[in-house]
Amino acid sequence: MSEQSARKVVFVLGGVRSGKSRYAQELAGPGKRVAFVATAEACDDDMRQRIARHREDRPASWTTFEAPLALEDTLLECGNQFDTVLIDCLTVWTANVMQREASDSQRVLAHAERLANVLRSVSASVILVSNEVGSGIHPTTAMGRNYRDLLGFVNQRVAAVADEVILLVAGCPLVIKQPAEVSA
Repeated sequence: MSEQSARKVVFVLGGVRSGKSRYAQELAGPGKRVAFVATAEACDDDMRQRIARHREDRPASWTTFEAPLALEDTLLECGNQFDTVLIDCLTVWTANVMQREASDSQRVLAHAERLANVLRSVSASVILVSNEVGSGIHPTTAMGRNYRDLLGFVNQRVAAVADEVILLVAGCPLVIKQPAEVSA
C-alpha cells in the first residue's frame, strides 16, 4: 500500500499455513510508516517460536505494538500516526477476548463492533489477518464450536467494513471483495 493510494481496509483470510501473514506483509511493505500490531502472547514454547519467526520476517523499520486484548484502543492510538497498520491476527485476538469475557458471545461481539467502528475512523490504511475456520474440522467440544462461531461472526463484521477481502489458499490470493469500479 503506497502512500499515494487512498486509505483502505484490507482483510486477509486463510487457513493455517496458507501464506496470509506473508501476503499481508507484502501489502504493507511499500508504506513508509508501518505499524505492526501483534495480538499473540508468548505463553508456551510453540507460540514463542511463532512470534520469533514473525519478528524475523518483518522489516526492522516497522514499529511494533502488542495488543492481545486492547486492539481497538491500540488501533485508535496508532491509526492516525502511521501510513499503514498491519494487525496480525484476529484469530488470536478473538480467543483472548473470549477468555477475558468468559466466552460471553454478546460481549465478544461488542468488541468486534467497536473494532469495526474504529476501522472506519482512522486515517491509516489497515490490513487485518485472520483464519478462516468455517471450512475446517467440526469441533467436538462446545467451547471449540463457540470459538469457531464467534470467530466467524468477528470475521463477518470486519469483512463488512473492509474495502477488500482476500482469501489465501495454498499461497494463492483469491479476491473475495473489491471496491466497485468508478465509471467516468
